[in-house]
Amino acid sequence: MSRKNYQFSYSLIGNPDKPPILFLHGFMGNIDEFDEAIKLLSDEFYYLTLDLPGHGKTQVLGGDEYYTMANTAHALINLLDELKMAKCFLIGYSMGGRLALYLTLHFPERFHKVLLESASPGLPTEAERLERIKMDTQIGRKLTRSIEKSDLKAFLSNWYNQPIFGYIKNHPEYDRMIKSRLQNNPHELDKSLRFMGTGCQPSLWQKLQENNIPLLLLVGEYDKKFISINNQMDQICEFAQLKIISNAGHNIHLENTFAFVENIKDFFYAAS
Repeated sequence: MSRKNYQFSYSLIGNPDKPPILFLHGFMGNIDEFDEAIKLLSDEFYYLTLDLPGHGKTQVLGGDEYYTMANTAHALINLLDELKMAKCFLIGYSMGGRLALYLTLHFPERFHKVLLESASPGLPTEAERLERIKMDTQIGRKLTRSIEKSDLKAFLSNWYNQPIFGYIKNHPEYDRMIKSRLQNNPHELDKSLRFMGTGCQPSLWQKLQENNIPLLLLVGEYDKKFISINNQMDQICEFAQLKIISNAGHNIHLENTFAFVENIKDFFYAAS
């Protein structure tokens, strides 16, 4: 899988002599997603952040197949090779968490430990996947009809009404997050949803049982759906541990940044 099909927008922060962490943002996020957490982590690690395909300034130069999870994962491994990062820590949020789990299970030799925030191994049955694809296609259509910024803003407002997000709209950083999300191209977001959404990603449930890389599963106390999913993940994977974070829904790193950072330190320090 060649990197020539991708022009990644990425950033390296901190001291290259420190242990590296690769951060993968969620759907509609971008390279800045974890800025506040990185500020609190300061000079303890070396940070690689980027825009995933369909987001921010990253460009996919090939066809639509290069938005898929498998191809994106291979491209990220190639990027790590170029940056001479033989092994690193890995953090993924939501969509980025699903991608992080795929990377962990297919390239285990590349990662010390992995933190998955509000993530899942996908959907276990074909029927569930087909139903989700249908739903994501409808969401994608709404996105591509977002001609004006005000249309995308209305879409985002509706998106964050979902129960998994708890009380995120009350958070003082909510408006700043929306401003950041508005920088994305709706047509590119549609491609990300259609080719790397939960419905079309391969189910990782079976492979998760064989995993032997230490995993920390973080979920917010208001995110009942993902508490249930992550409880199942914790039960079937011997090397996983689950923590439920207070005062947070799906987006823990925004709503309870301090707890998010403390968990990174506690989990990663032992191996760094």
